[in-house]
Amino acid sequence: MLAAVLHGQTDLRLETVPDPTPEPGEVVIQVDVATTCGTDLKVWRRGGHAKMLKPPTLFGHEAAGQIVAIGSGVQGWSLGNRVVANNSAPCGHCFFCQRQEYSLCTDLTFNNGTFAQYLRIPAAIVEQNLLPIPEHLSMADASLTEPLACVLHGIARSGFKPEQKDGPAQRVVVIGDGAIGLMFVGVLAHRGAEVILFGGSEQRLQLGRKLGAVHTYNHHHTDISATTLELTDNQGADIVIEATGVPSVWETAITCGRPGATINLFGGCPRDTSITVNTDLLHYSELTLKGVFHNTPTFVRESLALLASQELPFEELLNDTQPLNHLGQVFADMRDRKTIKAVILPHT
Repeated sequence: MLAAVLHGQTDLRLETVPDPTPEPGEVVIQVDVATTCGTDLKVWRRGGHAKMLKPPTLFGHEAAGQIVAIGSGVQGWSLGNRVVANNSAPCGHCFFCQRQEYSLCTDLTFNNGTFAQYLRIPAAIVEQNLLPIPEHLSMADASLTEPLACVLHGIARSGFKPEQKDGPAQRVVVIGDGAIGLMFVGVLAHRGAEVILFGGSEQRLQLGRKLGAVHTYNHHHTDISATTLELTDNQGADIVIEATGVPSVWETAITCGRPGATINLFGGCPRDTSITVNTDLLHYSELTLKGVFHNTPTFVRESLALLASQELPFEELLNDTQPLNHLGQVFADMRDRKTIKAVILPHT
């Protein structure tokens, strides 16, 4: 089969590799649609990922397709089933899994290789995170399950409370207008938050407004901290979501929260980077700084259900469609911010 193999920093090659065959407990899917992700872009630019993969490796982690081979012992699935598989599954036995902190599992099973014509799904993922796609939901929309699950996990870990009839809406600042930042905007606004979005692209900020952001600002033309204070009666936001993965923006995010705020440092920074925190601000304002990583089986299911409801126009994040042999140009376009997310068609 034809597959994308990451060999190092910006070194992505299309190669002919053996077709996958399922071991006991596994299935193989035909990848009908794979979608690109900001994490893929970072991995491509940096040449690896601290937890999920090391080159040379098959690449890509968002996909939807249909089952074409089933290993021994697999029950409940048939050839031709339309499915989406999360890119990981927790072990279920370690210290963290016993405490239902599944994203912290010390033995997460990761699976990469969606930029290929076929994908083997490990047994742990088949057991926990392989889901049927509702008939009315397109493959492209279903492929958004994994990133949206990460966003839902991030919102839950931020202490967000849906709008209460007898209280004001929570004010949330989202810094970053990539696909993840825009997903945060859509879900939070849908749940009643007053969302302020900072980004660097007028086109993306316009989409942020369509997804429910009350205020949008281009960070090239405004001071993020000062503008946040101005919009929040000089208090700061209840919750701040950092979705860029830039250490200096992590520091900016911390200055945007009100006393008692939660600062969700969601965007993963380059490995071994550091930030500086004003200890007076952290201590006397009782800030909560929270790193949030990945997702859990519960949020994978919630994500697919939300996509199936079609209540939010997340399909507009998919603003390019290309065959697999154009993947290199797709990543160049993502680097240049021409593409938010691309639909890759491996069999075209």
